Amino acid sequence: MQQTIAPAPARDATTGVPHGDYETVQRAIAFVSENYQDQPQVDAIAQAAGTNARALTELFRRWCGLTPMDFLAAVTVEHARGLLRDSHSVLDASYEVGLSGAGRLHDLFVTHEAMSPGEWKSGGKGLSITYGFHSSPFGTALLMATERGLCRIAFAEAGQEQATLDELRARWPNARYLEDRAAIEPYARRIFQTAEWRKDAPLRVVLIGTDFEVQVWETLLSIPLGRATTYSDIARKLGRPQAARAVGAAVGRNTLAFVVPCHRVIGKSGALTGYHWGLTRKRAMLGWEAGRLASA
Repeated sequence: MQQTIAPAPARDATTGVPHGDYETVQRAIAFVSENYQDQPQVDAIAQAAGTNARALTELFRRWCGLTPMDFLAAVTVEHARGLLRDSHSVLDASYEVGLSGAGRLHDLFVTHEAMSPGEWKSGGKGLSITYGFHSSPFGTALLMATERGLCRIAFAEAGQEQATLDELRARWPNARYLEDRAAIEPYARRIFQTAEWRKDAPLRVVLIGTDFEVQVWETLLSIPLGRATTYSDIARKLGRPQAARAVGAAVGRNTLAFVVPCHRVIGKSGALTGYHWGLTRKRAMLGWEAGRLASA
């Protein structure tokens, strides 16, 4: 009998991400998050995700380089506790000479600047922002950039693209906005194609927020791939050990999702605390990164 080979999934021309992968992954993660106490097997997870066990395994290997069960192990509390090992030193150490920022090992290489307080307070007056939607390993991403660099990354659920755009425009209401997907493509490639993660071509980003928020976001840039830290450790790093709650609020207002890795901030117990773009997506990011390290 001749074996039928499924056609390769269509990929986004810019990021190389197969269309529809994240939607299936999202359903799988959501099912496990609700039923983890029952320790569901691959067949049950696949059925909930709308596919079969073989297809789900192939998808996860393609998406993050792990089997579904290996991925699930990578997003458990026990694994998260491992990410927190020596979390104090994570924020102080330089992991490799010559890397930008604080040396984010096996990670995006980022060079950044902060917008002046006056520019921030003006609500973006005089600022021109170009934007575009692109596929990513974590669903549809909205990217925004000024002439100085990337200034915003957000994620939109299916059918909610306009609402996501409106939310971001409300944050800088006095800026001028231009939709130009082609102009944003180089940023999308740089972020979501791991072959583009090169220290000789750093990603230029612009941080737009209060002085305290920018300090928190700069600290997030020092958390390397495969590690995590806590709100209290960030507060300690900033010399404000009693400000963990304020740190949490600043983390929640991060303007550059994924690139400024607020998903690597978790509770002291290893619990994955709240995330603006949803805990399912936070689990997806941590598991996807675990796959990147496993294949490095």
